[in-house]
Amino acid sequence: MKALSVPRFNALWLVLMAVMIATRFKHFGDVLHLPDASMAIFFLGGLYLRHHWTFVVMVLLAVALDWVSISFAGVSDFCITLAYSFLPLAYAVLWYAGRWYAPRMDRRGLSLLGAFGVALVAAVLSFAISNGSFYWLGGRYAQPHMAEYLLRLWQWGPLFVRTTLCYVAVALVLHALIERITSASSEHGNVKV
Repeated sequence: MKALSVPRFNALWLVLMAVMIATRFKHFGDVLHLPDASMAIFFLGGLYLRHHWTFVVMVLLAVALDWVSISFAGVSDFCITLAYSFLPLAYAVLWYAGRWYAPRMDRRGLSLLGAFGVALVAAVLSFAISNGSFYWLGGRYAQPHMAEYLLRLWQWGPLFVRTTLCYVAVALVLHALIERITSASSEHGNVKV
């Protein structure tokens, strides 16, 4: 997949930032709260935006949103421990998996399925990093041990990975629809490529 034009890059970047802001904390209340899309956003950012500096800005946005959530929205700071410093690594796994797969993506359905598979592997690894760092380094468990860690990994991992994959699936379906519409329009002479 070729790189996005500057206007499309900027538009997609704004959309990804807006989705992160809308889903990162419960500022609209429980009724309208969507699950956190951050993990999916980092994968999709790597897939479409690719730039290293954009990754850094997205990490800074995530940290700023957490700070606002804790400082002004009443969100608990339970997860803010030494382990929080591992979140950029967890997000980097997602971003750079997407970035790695981007040149391999084309208009074929199997290509989109491949992107979904890469997102699955990256989400599992990312969650293992974030959850593992919290469990082993967060200081919240008096006597951490592998059996308890594996239980907690299995308890929470599927939810986080499933949420990530749902957002990625929606994005890939939108990608396929946009590609189909663009392709059909260009074949009929409506769009100049």
